[in-house]
Amino acid sequence: MLTLQGVSKRFEQLVAVDDLSLTVQAGQLVGLVGPNGSGKSTLLNVIAGALAADHGHIHFAGHDITRSSAAEIFQFGLARSFQDPSLFGRMSVLDNMLLPVKGQLGERPTQAPWRRRWLPQEYQFARQANAELRQVQLQKHYDNQASDLSGGQMKLLALSRTLMGAPQLLLLDEPTAGVAPALAYAIFERIADLRRNQGLTFLIVEHRLEILFEFVDYVYVMHLGRIIAQGTPAEIEANAQVREVYFGE
Repeated sequence: MLTLQGVSKRFEQLVAVDDLSLTVQAGQLVGLVGPNGSGKSTLLNVIAGALAADHGHIHFAGHDITRSSAAEIFQFGLARSFQDPSLFGRMSVLDNMLLPVKGQLGERPTQAPWRRRWLPQEYQFARQANAELRQVQLQKHYDNQASDLSGGQMKLLALSRTLMGAPQLLLLDEPTAGVAPALAYAIFERIADLRRNQGLTFLIVEHRLEILFEFVDYVYVMHLGRIIAQGTPAEIEANAQVREVYFGE
């Protein structure tokens, strides 16, 4: 589903991503780990189109997205979340959920003046959003401002919001950062449920390896902009170079 070949990104003298290649198969849960500053978030930004790659090629679901804009990549079915949930705090939880929905008739100048044309669709999208919120126990907060949620609830809302854009692949940047261990585990259970029941594919940056390794199929390890190891969680745990980079062993 996703293939990177020789991708590089430089910021003046700093090489953040250095001739990097990786593959994510459809339906996989793939982890991307590494020390702080290894280039993980920059790589997600390059894949999602927020930053342009300096070199290399990126293919997603049959499309060459190397030079595509973030909006085009989103339309192809690739969505991402951020370390900061990046919600619209003064908008309601429900309105945040409805932002990524594609094909909204009410956004078209030729349809917007005629409320009866788009109102049934709005109700349909609201019901879909309500069902997603119920899955993460946020349904009762639908009319609250997003800023009123706890940090963990914001993470769950950000994850649920990405689903409203009908993605095939989700790039998640530290989905459990700053939340309690019990909720972190619940977030990964929700991710696993989405893979199992909706066939979604995930590339996940995460520092809580003890949780990540319990759920993912495959792991890439980054250091100084490069992939230094890849394999199953068990293989990565046994890798001496990874232990040295992470724990100084």
